Amino acid sequence: MNQIFTVEGMTCGHCEKAVTKALLSLDAQAKVVIDRTHNTVQVDSEKNREALAQAIANEGYRVSA
Repeated sequence: MNQIFTVEGMTCGHCEKAVTKALLSLDAQAKVVIDRTHNTVQVDSEKNREALAQAIANEGYRVSA
């Protein structure tokens, strides 16, 4: 299932790597596309939305939508 999150606080490549690593640790098969310009994280994963959002939030970013 393809899901899009609005994520505040991602400012650099390190941020992207941290979010991607967190999501892949939850679902190694996930496809992650991050767009810092629009503050979005697109995740194609079978995991539920709440778990994915929590994985991003655990890295210190605010997740909405």
